[in-house]
Amino acid sequence: MEARSQLRHRPTPNRQNQCNTTPLAKPNPHVQDRKNYRIFTCAIIPNASTSYNKSLMRHSRRVALLVPTLLLALFSASCGLLVRSRTILRHGKPVVQGQAQKLLSASKTELNERIANLYNPINSFQATVDMTPSIGSVYKGQITEIKDVRAFVLYRKASDIRIIGQTPVVRTRAFDMVSNGTAFQLYISSKNLFVQGLNSAPANSKNKIENLRPDAFLSSMLIRPAEASETSILMDQTDEENAQYVLLFLRKGNNGELVASRSVWFDRLDLSIERQIVYDAQGNIISDTRYAKWQVFERISFPAHIDINRPQDGYGVAMDIMQMQMNKAITDEQFVLTRPEGTQLQVIGANASGTAPAAPVQPK
Repeated sequence: MEARSQLRHRPTPNRQNQCNTTPLAKPNPHVQDRKNYRIFTCAIIPNASTSYNKSLMRHSRRVALLVPTLLLALFSASCGLLVRSRTILRHGKPVVQGQAQKLLSASKTELNERIANLYNPINSFQATVDMTPSIGSVYKGQITEIKDVRAFVLYRKASDIRIIGQTPVVRTRAFDMVSNGTAFQLYISSKNLFVQGLNSAPANSKNKIENLRPDAFLSSMLIRPAEASETSILMDQTDEENAQYVLLFLRKGNNGELVASRSVWFDRLDLSIERQIVYDAQGNIISDTRYAKWQVFERISFPAHIDINRPQDGYGVAMDIMQMQMNKAITDEQFVLTRPEGTQLQVIGANASGTAPAAPVQPK
């Protein structure tokens, strides 16, 4: 009785807080005095003084922030296997803690301007390259490379290009191809074959080397700015292994819906272009080109390593630039390929009778 009397007359710090006692529905068997066993429930009246409640909320927030920190410290000290540092890779190499290179930021407009600034100064070039053609694709599970092919590349805006390839060791002419952006001609000396047709003609020869197209090289070696029919969106592709911006170009398809036309990938360490993928109307990859070793040739920046893969055509070509001359005069005669006498003529894009060959390529 004395204890109950003290409980009734004990002063409360806040009269706005009301506490009720109710008998326990199922008494605890371990409590000897079941008659005096009570459970207390408290409620805070909405109009109560807020000073005590605010203090309690601040304390709760501090505890909520402190608990994860204490748990992390506890597990780190007592069980080292539960906490470990995850390795960040940049260009395939682990980043040393405290020495990570800062990632650069850029907007969609700035990256589009960067493409234009790389493309616009180039009016022509003459390049000597070490070329590594390959047959096959990642989709077929096998790629076979042909080593030590020397090649000479001539380019003149807007679309004139000629590529002459030499055989390994003896350096005789292995192939010669030219295009004006619309039509092309290809001479393969080992097969005594002369091919001509439109750039848009399908490349469906079983001999994948015969599917070579000068325009395929041109669209990969040069990264063109956005066309009037294209719109672009910017995506951030930064994770533990890569730090890249991807500029995705979209255009309207035949049904009026937007489809991906190509994507250009930028390295966020220096904003250099690393990759360009070109898609068909169904979203399949036409070409996948990677760029590396950017250098300045006569005040113009250009990639010294270009790796072209064309999975649908079943071939690829890697090129390493040995010598480059920028914006030198190139004549029309340098883009004329004459069919050697006695070669077999194959016309791509002829009519059903095969009697209407495409016209010879004329430089533009």
